[in-house]
This record gives sequence, C-alpha cells and structure tokens, in this order.
Amino acid sequence: MLRFETAGESHGECLVATLTGMPAGIPVTPEAINHQLWRRQQGFGRGGRMKIETDTVRIVSGVRHSQTIGSPVAMIIENRDWKNWTETLPVEDYEGSAEKRKPVNRPRPGHADLAGAIKYNFPEARYVLERASARETTARVAVGALARQLLAQFGIEVLSHVIQCGSARLERQASWDEIVELSRRQEVLLGCVDPEAEQRMKAVVDQAYKTGDTVGGVFEVVAHGLPVGLGSHTTWDSRLDGRLAQAIVSMQAVKGVEIGFASEGSANFGSKVQDTIHYDKQQRHFTRGANRAGGLEGGMTNGQDLLVRGMLKPISTLRRPLESVDLTTRESALAAYERSDVCVLPAAGVIGEAMVAIVLAQAFLEKFGGDSLVETRRNFEGYQEQVRNY
Repeated sequence: MLRFETAGESHGECLVATLTGMPAGIPVTPEAINHQLWRRQQGFGRGGRMKIETDTVRIVSGVRHSQTIGSPVAMIIENRDWKNWTETLPVEDYEGSAEKRKPVNRPRPGHADLAGAIKYNFPEARYVLERASARETTARVAVGALARQLLAQFGIEVLSHVIQCGSARLERQASWDEIVELSRRQEVLLGCVDPEAEQRMKAVVDQAYKTGDTVGGVFEVVAHGLPVGLGSHTTWDSRLDGRLAQAIVSMQAVKGVEIGFASEGSANFGSKVQDTIHYDKQQRHFTRGANRAGGLEGGMTNGQDLLVRGMLKPISTLRRPLESVDLTTRESALAAYERSDVCVLPAAGVIGEAMVAIVLAQAFLEKFGGDSLVETRRNFEGYQEQVRNY
C-alpha cells in the first residue's frame, strides 16, 4: 500500500514527508520535486512568506543513484523563516521563554484556531496555527512529485488550471493542450488558460488587495492517459470518486469538490447528462459522446480524462480583521493577523495535482502491484493487452 505522512510546523525548523510502498526502480531527481515546489509558490496574490522561502527538497532515504530502492522515502524541506522563530518555538523550553512567545489570543473566523485551542486545551492558538497552516502542503507537493514520477512511467500526467476567481469565471472547458501549455509558463499570474478571463480574475484580486480582503475560487485538476479500471465499484471505501473527494477536501481552505460536471448535471435530465457509448470497429475500442462524468463511472476510471474541481474559500487571515473574542479576557476583539496571502488559487491547483497524483498512484499500485518497476510494468502491459482484446 502506498502511504504518506507529513510532519512539521509553519515556522518550525523544517517540514518532513515520508512515503512508503513505492516500487524499486522509479527514476527520481530532486530537480523534478523542486520544480513542483516552485510551482506551488507562484501566482498573483501570494504573501510575504513566499519572498522568504525558496523551497528545495533533501531526500535522506529510499532513493539511491537516482532510483527508488523499495524502502520508505524520507524528505526534508527546510523553513528559511525558522531563524526568526528559534526563540519563539524551541523544542526544549528555557528560562525566560515566556517573554519570547507570540501567542494567538484572538482566533480567526474560518481558521482552526478556536476549535483547535478548545480541543487540545491550549490557552491560545499558536500551536494550532502552526500545524493547521497551509505551509504543510509543501510536504504534500513533494510526495505528489514522487507519485507523478511513478505515473509518468505509464504515460499518465496530472495538471491543473484555475476556472474561477471570485465572481470572474472561465466560461468554457479548457483543452488538454491548453493546460499543458499553461504548465510550461515561467511567469504565473492566476493559472487560467484564457488571457482575457485571467485579467478579469486579476481585477478581482486587485480589489481584494485594496480593501484588505481575500478571495477564493475554483481550480480544476485533470489527469490524462489513465487506463480503464482504476478504483472499484465493490465497496464504499474503494470507490475512486470518494477517495479523490477526501483528498481534495483535506486541503486547507477547500470546502467543496466536484467530479466532472456534477453541478450542471444535477440541474438537468438524465438524457442530457450521461455520456453515450460508441464503438470504433476499425480501431477496436470504445468511445464516448462526451465526458460529463469526468472520467469516473461507478467508482472506476473509464479511460477518459479525469476532471476534479476544488472549491476554495477565501483564506481566513484578513488584513482587515473580522470580529472575534480575546481568549484571555473573553472580551470582543478583532481577529489576529499573521502574514498571509490574498489569493492562493494557482498554488491550490498545484497542491490539488499532488493529492490527485497520490490517490491515482495508490489505485494504480493496488491494481497492478509489483515490488519493482519491471514487475509493475509487466502486470500493466498484460492488462492493457487484455483491454485491447476485449
């Protein structure tokens, strides 16, 4: 089973990620992981933290001579901001440390601050903030980069684009070629394939900057080149749509998920929603009249592009704070402000790519198994031959 964990705090010394279950022989380079970490840091609307951090990975186990060796992979990403927090968040307490702490006494509406402080019986929310922060997703992106390396061996790619920022929306479906071209840009604005729509999105972010507000939106993750049959219809927890939904909603600030054109379909008749089935006798394969299902039917991939959308709420830290309560005095107060972003949509898309890649890699290995790339490839090619002869 492919399984990952992350550890680390937003202003701690480093972030740590571990991944177990990777077959031996998968090509891995730190440069490929670092490229994904760079992509996560881009986009109009990011805050001051991105000017401090230049995220790079250090692989400390599980990869030798640029290939996985079958043992757990462990990665470390240092926090450059740690030097400013060594006295505030030390591992071991010291005399006089109370004066150096930066308590978060005024919880932010919409954040984990208040619920976490109550749950863990903390007098303030600093420790909750440190782990709940989306800084944790840096480690997820590193793990996702490894999952991408596995999927790429079998012709599977995962990319994303932004389809809505506040009230500004891309009013058409982007093509795979457009999304690929977008991923190659060296300058990232808001991650939309359409320049005109992207400018309308930028105007929304500009307005949020001016008013001290934040803005959310919708990103779409697309997986291309998937085989038929990943996932299962047989049990509730093996259905791939449910697993993908959990992966996307587990991301900080994501409050909803859509697979395919679910919202549009829910307002239509069945005859307008289902993807008709056809057969090309010359090419000897099935085709579909559309892809409204988003590449999933009955909890399984159907061979079409997988379409998963994440609905990202505006992040909770506002320069113009909302009403809250001081945890010490219980008096009304304005919420705390921590250095933060105004819009994180392009970054959220990259994190969504990582989560989708991880879930797909898990499902891929469940289907094809193998302790080595050679064994997995043999199983995969045998299955593909079976599909061609169906």
